[in-house]
Amino acid sequence: MKCGRKKVWLDPNEASEISNANSRQNIKKLIKDGLIIKKPQTVHSRARCRKNREARRMGRHTGTGKRKGTANARMPEKVIWMRRMRVLRRLLKKYREDKKIDKHMYHSLYLQSKGNIFKNKRVLMEHIHKKKAETARAEGSPGAGRGPTSAKQEHVREEETPASGEKRRKCSLILKTMLPKEES
Repeated sequence: MKCGRKKVWLDPNEASEISNANSRQNIKKLIKDGLIIKKPQTVHSRARCRKNREARRMGRHTGTGKRKGTANARMPEKVIWMRRMRVLRRLLKKYREDKKIDKHMYHSLYLQSKGNIFKNKRVLMEHIHKKKAETARAEGSPGAGRGPTSAKQEHVREEETPASGEKRRKCSLILKTMLPKEES
């Protein structure tokens, strides 16, 4: 029958007939007749387990009272660090291949990311855009912060400066009249 002793069922109504069986042939006949049966496997359902796992995914049963290990044992800091580094380095590599950053900027950003300067991918991307804007402004290339109207705007600013100086003089005169006069 290929099972253990506890899986064998003997018909209690036919106990005398079973006890008379003294050969393998007789036992086989009793099995064929259904007086000796192999019991079915006991059910070990995973339905409850699945239900609990779904609930845990939604954040249930994971409070402080359910935790056994430290935070570092449950989710190691090293694993978090490795994932973050891989994300940042992958982004830097992609930007370098797409010629969005040159090799010098890549190297400096690589070292900065290793030095824990960038919290996540978004912060690194913002930093790269800011750096690129600064370098473009420093070079004075058209299209990066200096449009075609910027020359006109500078001219207008130059014209406004004498008027603003005149306003300052008027304000100082008004203040002098309001302040008490000094006796000599």
